[in-house]
Amino acid sequence: SAEPAAQSPMKLMALQLLLWHIALWMVPEAAPLSPASSLPQSFLLKCLEQVRKIQADGAELQERLCATHKLCHPQELVLLGHSLGLPQASLSSCSSQALQLTGCLNQLHGGLVLYQGLLQALAGISPELAPALDILQLDVTDLATNIWLQMEDLRMAPASLPTQGTVPTFTSAFQRRAGGVLVVSQLQSFLELAYRVLRYLAEP
Repeated sequence: SAEPAAQSPMKLMALQLLLWHIALWMVPEAAPLSPASSLPQSFLLKCLEQVRKIQADGAELQERLCATHKLCHPQELVLLGHSLGLPQASLSSCSSQALQLTGCLNQLHGGLVLYQGLLQALAGISPELAPALDILQLDVTDLATNIWLQMEDLRMAPASLPTQGTVPTFTSAFQRRAGGVLVVSQLQSFLELAYRVLRYLAEP
């Protein structure tokens, strides 16, 4: 069936967001760092495993939002995301061409902390979705903790844990569910970049 023409601007915005994410990956930031970094292989492999687990959790929540509440297309909700002021995490220090290890780990950790806060803000989303949301939150927290402990081991951690920053308030059940679609979609994009960074670092 033909889709309404009104969706076209939203699809265009979604495409622009995707291109913006790709641009972050390509932008050189500083002197290149060899993939043979000071990070233990066991840590990197564990992180890669955790990222894939979180992506599977996110896909499960997305499927349930689609099946239960007919919220299936993040691009249709982009305008709502702007009105809610949903923040996005950057991985600008993780460019494959010019990686800054300390800055990159800080951004990986800070992004996960941001998504922890956004997922917490979705509490009360609906009884059917609560278990999937809880699992997703726990796994994001585990990965953030893993990265922070490694940063402490390598004396790369900042003096204090980052704060979650300003998290939007969802004022209705619909906003929480629609926000869930947008937050998980953003998280998935962030994790795909994170996976590529970690795989790059794990190369011999």
